[in-house]
Amino acid sequence: MKNSMGSSVILTVFGESHGSGIGAILDGMAPGIEVDEDFIRFQLSLRRPVGDISTPRKEQDNFVIESGVFNGKTTGTPICIVIPNENTRSADYGELRAKARPGHADYTAYCKYHGFEDYRGGGHFSGRITSGIVAAGAIAVSALKKKNIYIGTHIKKLAAACDRDFGDYSTDIIKLSKAEFAVLDGDAGEKMKSGILNAKSDGDSVGGVLETAVTGLPAGVGEPWFDGVENILSRALFAVPAVKGVEFGGGFALSDMTGSEANDAFNTADGVITTLTNNNGGINGGITNGMPLIFRCAVKPTPTIHKPQQTVDFIKNENVTLTAGGRHDPCIVHRARVVIDSITAIALCDLLCGRFGTDWLGE
Repeated sequence: MKNSMGSSVILTVFGESHGSGIGAILDGMAPGIEVDEDFIRFQLSLRRPVGDISTPRKEQDNFVIESGVFNGKTTGTPICIVIPNENTRSADYGELRAKARPGHADYTAYCKYHGFEDYRGGGHFSGRITSGIVAAGAIAVSALKKKNIYIGTHIKKLAAACDRDFGDYSTDIIKLSKAEFAVLDGDAGEKMKSGILNAKSDGDSVGGVLETAVTGLPAGVGEPWFDGVENILSRALFAVPAVKGVEFGGGFALSDMTGSEANDAFNTADGVITTLTNNNGGINGGITNGMPLIFRCAVKPTPTIHKPQQTVDFIKNENVTLTAGGRHDPCIVHRARVVIDSITAIALCDLLCGRFGTDWLGE
């Protein structure tokens, strides 16, 4: 299995949804980076389910840092974080063993691992695994802040409701970093929550779009062709369960523009070069140009729903109807926000260390 990403800073994830625990290993982080365990706990709290708009499964995420941190700072050796699973109900999945849940990896996992996979709760393919990404990502987020690089993600669209665009990036990112439900417009947020509850009452689910801004990145980061910023980030972002689309800057809307509309004109003032617009999302030729990095992720609706669905029993090779039980989210978009922030931070640490050297983050 390929469960790692990165060249200079490498993230590895491990565990299964209903196993004894899950976690992550973060290797290549410079020595001397401050590790704030309270901040890790806060970031994990943003991923946990809250209220009627999330799954009833509650995990406390009582993580343990097994290695790589001493006296509150990174040592430079691999950081291993383990998070126990404490609230599993594996019996909910017994009768689903051979029934492929539409939209899930049940059937493909069976094909790849010949029936030896842990199928309970989605096993290694479960969104539960993202807790380890968030815990490791909190260390990366803190390291980037010391370099005045900030990441913020909001729910741009959900259940036909739309949030406002980013305005003042600094103010908006600070606001989002503290928000349990990450929107910039409170009224839009209430409409989104109502949309989630409406889908839940109908036994269904909804998806949405997350928009991310990164400020403070220096120009010149990234490699042309295969290791550009879009390339590296896209690989990381598509690892987040339910992400089915990624676009940078104007994205697909650029295809409807003329060149004169899509091009970002350059300008210099007081010795600082910027662009007058940011349709390219802060990237030219796979390399940062100093403008805010902007991208969006399309998150599909939670595939496990309480409506009857046509599927197959892939062991008996027969058609069956599936009505799923268990505990599931009517929407995961609001919980995925901090996962996007976290894996973005790790990918950016890798890119920056590739540009400036592996000790740069600790300087």
